[in-house]
Amino acid sequence: MTDIRHRLDEAPMGRLQIAAIILCILLNALDGFDVLAISFASPGIAREWGIDRAALGLVLSMELIGMAVGSVLLGNVADRIGRRPTILGCLVVMAAGMAGATQAWDVVSLSFIRLLTGLGIGGMLACTNAMVAELSNARSRSLAVAIMAAGYPVGAILGGSVASHLLIAGDWRDIFLFGGIVTAVFLPVSLWLLPESIGFLLQKRPQDALARINRLLGRMGHAPAAALPAPDPTATRPAFASLFAPGLARTTILLTLAYFCHIMTFYFILKWVPKIVVDMGFAPSAAGGVLVWANVGGLAGSLLLGALSWRLPVRGLVMVAMVASTCLVTVFGQGQTTLAGLSLVAACAGFFTNGAVVGLYALVAQSFPTAVRAGGTGIVIGVGRGGAALGPILAGFLFTLDFGLPAVALVMALGSLVGAALLAMLRPRPA
Repeated sequence: MTDIRHRLDEAPMGRLQIAAIILCILLNALDGFDVLAISFASPGIAREWGIDRAALGLVLSMELIGMAVGSVLLGNVADRIGRRPTILGCLVVMAAGMAGATQAWDVVSLSFIRLLTGLGIGGMLACTNAMVAELSNARSRSLAVAIMAAGYPVGAILGGSVASHLLIAGDWRDIFLFGGIVTAVFLPVSLWLLPESIGFLLQKRPQDALARINRLLGRMGHAPAAALPAPDPTATRPAFASLFAPGLARTTILLTLAYFCHIMTFYFILKWVPKIVVDMGFAPSAAGGVLVWANVGGLAGSLLLGALSWRLPVRGLVMVAMVASTCLVTVFGQGQTTLAGLSLVAACAGFFTNGAVVGLYALVAQSFPTAVRAGGTGIVIGVGRGGAALGPILAGFLFTLDFGLPAVALVMALGSLVGAALLAMLRPRPA
């Protein structure tokens, strides 16, 4: 395997690789909008069905629970059947789920639909992270994964801007209808542009592996291979148990726990900002604008961390971002009296929270070998998404106990600090 992979690691990336990475960035942007659609819609849902904050927190978390299951299950599936077919299947589930949300009639039906939608979203994120890492050359790998992860706030920014306009002229169901249409459009585009990972084909070795690899090498501008390299008998096997075998168990556990803790903080901001702003007396469309600014900050943080990762160790960058995230989310909880103040603090909090998430994805891509990269990513993101689901529920529970916003924000901000402490114990594999 070494020769072909060495060529791909050392050579400049061809047009097919760049186009496929751009597509993965757009797919992650689609994930960003699909996840946050419920946040933009939440004020309208609460008003129409008359539900309290505790019930709303549960609804806000349902697709996150689905994402946890989808990341674990479908990440493992992608290591067995391939990245490309798994991504296509996730798109079908996501499109159906977004369209189905427009037909929900109560909290239970909407929660079930969002749970199913989350399965596709979670599987998509595990697959695109592995796909980008395997399409990139060695020099650009961390940057490519960081930019891919930056697609998430791009989707939230663009989708949130559209959602704010839809809420002025229509109702919350229009947000899901828009998301379903856009998701469906990506199906034929992905069929056309998305190749299978050569790293996966070398690892799995289907019957026509050499012919498929040579077709992809040709499209990437490389000379064909005369034969497949000899299998490495010491290579990690694509099995769930391998992630917890000696040599990988420590990495798997620490990354999973760090992601779990930080993502609680991250999703407190993303899920509760619109409702908090509306409760301050502002219109739902204005609340959506504040969330857009949080994601503008998140995009800036993603791009800066990605650029710095060319020169500085990713782990250290993530730890700094997590400590700063703790401080800024706490500041957000102190309350602002104007939309401009809310938007500024939300943007700063988003800068550090999302920058740390992007860095975590780059660490995951570095830390797992090809055979278990999608599965390892799925475990970290999947189990970690328990933190994503717990964050909005815990915040809603604290609100119902009459904790004020400053106290709730302080409690939720501590997740990032714990995550930084866990990463201090990590010794990732060289990229």
